[in-house]
Amino acid sequence: MLAMVEPAMTELYLDDFAAEQVYQLGEYTFSKDEILRFANDFDPQPFHIDEAAAAQSNYGGLIASGWHTGSVFMRLLVDGLLHKCAGMGSPGVDEMRWLAPVRPGDTLSARLEVDEVRPSKSKNDRGFVITRGVMTNQDGAEVFSLKAPFMLRRRDAH
Repeated sequence: MLAMVEPAMTELYLDDFAAEQVYQLGEYTFSKDEILRFANDFDPQPFHIDEAAAAQSNYGGLIASGWHTGSVFMRLLVDGLLHKCAGMGSPGVDEMRWLAPVRPGDTLSARLEVDEVRPSKSKNDRGFVITRGVMTNQDGAEVFSLKAPFMLRRRDAH
C-alpha cells in the first residue's frame, strides 16, 4: 500500500522543464494478494486470478494486469512529481506498452523522461511537457512504458 503524500510547497511550472530531464519517481513491490485483488475487480483473466490456470498459460505463472501496472505507475508519478506541478491535466496517453510480465514479489522502479517542452499555440498561460514513462523490474528489464503529454501552467501566467 502506498502512503499518502503531503501536498508540495513548491510548484513546478512549464518553464521549469526541459528536454532530456529525467525524474526518478520511486519504486513499488507487487504482492500476490494485490495482484489477485486488482485483477478480480478489474481484469479477471485466468492468468491474473487463478494460479493453476496461470501456471498452464504462456506466462507460466501468475502475473499482474497491465492496467494494475499502469495504475501503480500513475500513483508513483503523482507522488514523485505531479503533486509538485502546476498541472492542468492531460489530453490522454499516446502509447502504452506492457513489455514483460510483472510477477508477485517484483519491485518496479519508475522514471519519467522529458522528450519535449512546448508552449501552447492558442493559450499563453500553458503548454505541454511531452514525456516517456518507464518502469523497470529489479533485474533492470523494462516492463512498462508510456508516452504522454502533460499540460502545465506557465510561471508568468499565475
